[in-house]
Amino acid sequence: MKIAIVGAGIAGMSCASALQAGGHAVALFDKGRGPGGRMATRRVESATGLVAFDHGAQYFTARDPAFSHAVAQWSAAGVVARWPAAGEDAWVGTPGMNALVKASAQDLDVTWNSRVEAIASVDGGWRLAPVSEGLFDAVIVATPAEQAVGLLAPLDATMAAAARDCPSAPCWTAMVAFADRIALAEDVLRDRGMIGWAARNSAKPGRSGAEAWVIQATPEWSRAHLEDAAEDVVDVLLSALAGEATAPLPEATVRIGHRWRYARVHARDDGALWDAHRKIGAVGDWLLGPRVESAWMSGQTLADRILRPARV
Repeated sequence: MKIAIVGAGIAGMSCASALQAGGHAVALFDKGRGPGGRMATRRVESATGLVAFDHGAQYFTARDPAFSHAVAQWSAAGVVARWPAAGEDAWVGTPGMNALVKASAQDLDVTWNSRVEAIASVDGGWRLAPVSEGLFDAVIVATPAEQAVGLLAPLDATMAAAARDCPSAPCWTAMVAFADRIALAEDVLRDRGMIGWAARNSAKPGRSGAEAWVIQATPEWSRAHLEDAAEDVVDVLLSALAGEATAPLPEATVRIGHRWRYARVHARDDGALWDAHRKIGAVGDWLLGPRVESAWMSGQTLADRILRPARV
């Protein structure tokens, strides 16, 4: 089949790779400027040089045997590395979290800067507007649940309802760089008041450059301050980090706030959704669990459902 996948995050990439290996022609469309999504890495020029921040997912774990096998292959290729500071089973992309998505995209047909606004059934196929004039035999939605609702609602009420049942908690994130190391011995802070997570990004494997921190607020605080100005949020998060340090923070050389409206998802346990008759489906962490591993496994689950009839 000729298959379109809307969303080129880890779930969409995982599904596309398996389907392509099974003989299907797969095209992915993503609204982002490049690989990353919620595994994004932002690079910023500063007075002390180039600084990088993993401002989405901070690390991932590998517990499922199939995903563990994939991680071992990525590790051998230098795409991922262990990060003991976050836990014995913690892994990160190298030199940034988006390295994993970049590596997955290399052998796939991905069109970036392509926002799919609607999916229409036309002459027994599927058309994606406004990004493609051609028709596809099948279409798969691989976006966060809130975005999937809008695409699925006109096509499949049951799938749209499933997505609607999986709200994501927001997350305000501050990316801050300093000319000097701050007075904190730990590279990772968890659950410190309004700080849900803070990490010395520059201490992750494969990183270099200035002292760089990613500070993420708790879902509760983020929800209560969702519409606050980014600069104000950075001020508050920096003040909270300063309260954990044993000496005043040095002057910040980079200060960036980023609001993730759809961060940690309240997930179902379907694995994936697929209508074999109409050839429409959905994948994502919202169908299995709020982890990178779950997103990857969701993509594999749907690919297996599609490919299984061909193996009989």
